[in-house]
Parts: sequence; C-alpha cells; structure tokens
Amino acid sequence: MELANIEKLLEKYLNAETTLAEENDLKNYFLSDNIAPHLLEYKSLFEYFSISKSERYTKTIHLKSQKKKWKWLSVAASLVLIVSVYSIKQANDRRIAEKAYADTQKAFNLLSTNLNKGTVAIGGQLKNIETVERKIFKQQH
Repeated sequence: MELANIEKLLEKYLNAETTLAEENDLKNYFLSDNIAPHLLEYKSLFEYFSISKSERYTKTIHLKSQKKKWKWLSVAASLVLIVSVYSIKQANDRRIAEKAYADTQKAFNLLSTNLNKGTVAIGGQLKNIETVERKIFKQQH
C-alpha cells in the first residue's frame, strides 16, 4: 500500500473517521515488516490491539445480587408510606375532634345564654309572685 495512502488512513484513524475495512488495512500494514521509519511509533499500538483481541478472561465473575438492596429499599419505602398515612389519619382525626369540640362548646354557650335569659325572666316572675303572695297572706292574718 502506498505510504501517502497509509498516512491519510492513519490521520482518519486518529480522528475516528475510518471504516472497518480501512482499519483492517492499517492493521495489516503495521503488522508487516515494511513500515516507514517515521510511522514505527504506531506499530506497537496495532500490535497491542492484535494481541489483546485474542486474550480471553477465564475467571468467573461473581456479581453481587441487587435484589437484596431493592428488597430492603421497598421495605423501607413501605414503612415510610405506612407511617405517613397513619400520621395524616391521626392529624385528620384530631382536626375533626377539635371541630366537634368547638361546635359542642358553641352549642353549650348558646344553651347557657338562653337558659340564663330564661332564669332572669323566671326570676322576675317569681318576684312578682312572691310580692302578690305576701300581700295575700298579710291580708288573711
């Protein structure tokens, strides 16, 4: 392959613009023995890629299960939800009870006011009755 073409392909390769066929041409060039002296620095790069392509990792990989984390996370979320619902219900019940207490207080105050008016009115009538009663009993004696 021509040196000028290799240099263009190498520039495209370094800019990540090459196709797989062009990369294969570069690999074949740099793995051969006729490399231009000013391009020898790239030979080790392509040799590394060639060697590393054949390497295989043979050990087994033990992955930690993510299920435990999700299980505990869902339990915690459920607890937070239950506590939130319970707190909201308690606050709502307290608000309802306070409103009922206030309504009861208002009713008792109204009843007390009306009873006091009735007591005052009856008291006045009782005084009149007492006065008439004294007059009647004085006349009989």
